[in-house]
Amino acid sequence: MKSKIRSPFFYVGDKYKLMPQLEKLFPVNINNYYEPFVGGGSSFLNTEAKNFFLNDINKYVIQLHCYLQSFRESKDKFFESLFRTIKKYGLSCSFLGKIVPDELKKEFIKTYYSRYNKENYMKMREDYNKNKSNFELLYLLLIYGFNHMIRFNLKGEFNLPVGNVDFNKNVYNALNNYFDFSKKNNLNFFNQDYKEFLINRDFEKNDFVYLDPPYLISNSEYNKIWNEKNEEELYQILEDIDNQDVKFGLSNLVIHKDKKNEILLDWMKKYKVYEVNSNYISRFDNTRKINSREVYVTNYEKEKIREKTIIVFNNYEKS
Repeated sequence: MKSKIRSPFFYVGDKYKLMPQLEKLFPVNINNYYEPFVGGGSSFLNTEAKNFFLNDINKYVIQLHCYLQSFRESKDKFFESLFRTIKKYGLSCSFLGKIVPDELKKEFIKTYYSRYNKENYMKMREDYNKNKSNFELLYLLLIYGFNHMIRFNLKGEFNLPVGNVDFNKNVYNALNNYFDFSKKNNLNFFNQDYKEFLINRDFEKNDFVYLDPPYLISNSEYNKIWNEKNEEELYQILEDIDNQDVKFGLSNLVIHKDKKNEILLDWMKKYKVYEVNSNYISRFDNTRKINSREVYVTNYEKEKIREKTIIVFNNYEKS
C-alpha cells in the first residue's frame, strides 16, 4: 500500500485500498484509458497509460480536478494560498502544527476536530455559497467536511456539516502525489453523462475502459441516483464496447448485506469474473464486517506478464 497513490479527495469507498488487487487485473499496455465514473480518481492515479480520458456527471468533482491540475507546474503556489486560507479561517491544521488543545481532546475524545472547527467551518461554507467560483474554498470544504463529501441542497447551496477531520500529512502527501502525476501524464477531464462520454467514441488498439459505477444494492449517497434501468443500460453499452474489441473492466457488488444484484449476476455469466476482497464494515460499528461480495468483470484474459513482473519484484524485495 505504501507505493499506492491516494486521491486528495479522500472519498469514502474509493478504490485506493483495492488497487493492489485491481492493478493485477488491468491490461499491461494501455493506450487510452477511459473512466466514465472517475470520482476522486484513485483508480487512474495508480494506472499507467499513454492518455487518460476521465469523466464524471458531478460538475463540482470535475471542476475540482481541473482546479488541482492547473497547479501541476506550481504546487508551491497552491500550498501557500491554501495554508493562508486555513489560517484566515482559524481551522486546525496538524500538518502545520496548529493542533486542537489537549483539554478539548480529553473532553471530546472522538469528536474534538469537529468541535474545534465547527464555527469557522460554517463561516467558510457561508463564504463559499456567496461565491461558488472559489474552488479553493470548495476543496477545503471537502477536506474538513463530513465524510469528505460534496453535497448541495435544492437551492444550490453547499450544505455538508463539519467533519471530525483535519488537514494532516496524509492530505499533503496526496496532493503532492496528485500534482506529480498530473505533471507527468496527459489528463483530459469531461463533465458528461457516462453514456454520452462512451457512445460513438473512436476507440483505438489497446484502449481500456474501467468502470466503477454507482452500486445498485448499496445505500450510499452516491448510489441513490442509480436504478435497475440504469443498470441494464450500462451492461448493454458494455456489450457494444465488447463488440468493438475494446477491453473493459467493471467493479461492482453482487451481494451486499441482505441484497443481491440479480441483473449483474445474470449478465456477468458472459464474461470473466474475479473476486475482490473489499472487507466492507458497518459505519455504525467499525469492528463488524458486512456480508458483501465484490467482483471485477472483464472481457479479456488476465495477462501473465503483469503477474510475472510482480513475482520478480517481490523476490527482489525479499533479497
